[in-house]
Amino acid sequence: MNKDQSTEVAYSEGDVIARLERELPHWYYEDGWIRRKFRTAGWKATLMVVNTVGHLAEAAWHHPDLTVSYAFVIVKLVTHSAKGVTDKDFALAHKIEQVIQWQPAKEEGAPLTGTPDDARFKYIKYD
Repeated sequence: MNKDQSTEVAYSEGDVIARLERELPHWYYEDGWIRRKFRTAGWKATLMVVNTVGHLAEAAWHHPDLTVSYAFVIVKLVTHSAKGVTDKDFALAHKIEQVIQWQPAKEEGAPLTGTPDDARFKYIKYD
């Protein structure tokens, strides 16, 4: 089996739930998809999340469904060709989580300060 085929083996519902609990605790399984709701501080931040997810999805060539509202974005992932959740979905979920939840100020010795703790500059409602 080549690498592309191995990434399209769908996991059972139980395996998906167990893996989410272990690896992506803010994601959940519902109606055959893995999902994550990112809460934002408003429309501008919501659009930044949508654009970030869009860039990552296009670079990965694996495209989620999005629900977009004023102060949140819901990301839904499934591999249609495998009729279920596969390694592709977990890989993209990990990358989305890594980028959207990044807080430079929490990295020891990091030169970047991150978003100021000021209501005027609120962005993501971090977990």
